[in-house]
Amino acid sequence: MGVKVGAPGVKVGAITIGQSPRTDVVPEMLPLMGPGVEIVEAGALDGLSTGEIAALAPRPGDYVLVTRLRDGTSVQVAKHHIVARMQAQIDRVVGEGARVVALLCTGEFPELTCPRLLVEPQLVLHHATAALAGGRKLGVLVPAPEQVEQAVARWNGLAADLRLEPASPYGEVERIREAARSLRDWGADLVVLDCIGFTVDMKEEVRDIVGAPVILPRTLLARTLAELLS
Repeated sequence: MGVKVGAPGVKVGAITIGQSPRTDVVPEMLPLMGPGVEIVEAGALDGLSTGEIAALAPRPGDYVLVTRLRDGTSVQVAKHHIVARMQAQIDRVVGEGARVVALLCTGEFPELTCPRLLVEPQLVLHHATAALAGGRKLGVLVPAPEQVEQAVARWNGLAADLRLEPASPYGEVERIREAARSLRDWGADLVVLDCIGFTVDMKEEVRDIVGAPVILPRTLLARTLAELLS
């Protein structure tokens, strides 16, 4: 059974690539989604042991994903190991009555299918940024150095100039501050925090340091869902 959060009403499936519940994410999203929304959470790594999760670690050349476990620790997994597990969780929450399904990850998952509306944060984030970044200097924070190359391929071409900085939302906050200072000194006009793990507090701190607007995936996702459900 998935973890249910919020008042009984319209069901929204929330699929994390890690373990549910995402107590670091969902509580910040719920107030933005309006009344009468019940989130049914499920995770691709739910039910797996430490050893089983370790076996999903990326190897050179893999698409790297960074996520959070139930105990608050972060792990890296290879995308190809968990797509089928994500699909199974999507199917399950739809079977439990989810009217809309949202991914709690900014990775790219074109392989996934859903008979209900599937909201992929990466697509929403990418198109929103594309609408704003033309002719500007775009700074992007990603959780791990291993993700920089794949992120450059994803974000390149949207802005006049692009700079990537690795800084994990699951690590030391000082590293996020360092990344923000680097983007400030570079002259970033717009910043994207490219991970669902970044919090509202982190967004505000990055905005204050850089002195530029910051796009936060979790709140963008929540407001998109609110629009769809209202």
